[in-house]
Amino acid sequence: MFDVKVHTTQNRGHNPEELAQMCVEKIVHVSDCAPPAIRDQAKAFQNEIRSVITEYIKQGVLSDRTTVYNALNDAGHPELAELIRRM
Repeated sequence: MFDVKVHTTQNRGHNPEELAQMCVEKIVHVSDCAPPAIRDQAKAFQNEIRSVITEYIKQGVLSDRTTVYNALNDAGHPELAELIRRM
């Protein structure tokens, strides 16, 4: 059985925390009927995974901005590049 979920935002994209949560929900499923000790351990694992994924997404965003900054600067658009750097 597949669950279909729709995640929407208004006037913005998803932030790293929201994306990490969506990712965690795909990676680790915790059954409501699991024994409490196992359920607690799985939820703790979810929290750790969420933290790691969030940090890597944030680094990816910064890395992409660096790439865009350099491409704009190299193309002769230093003002636009600077605007991207300040985001």
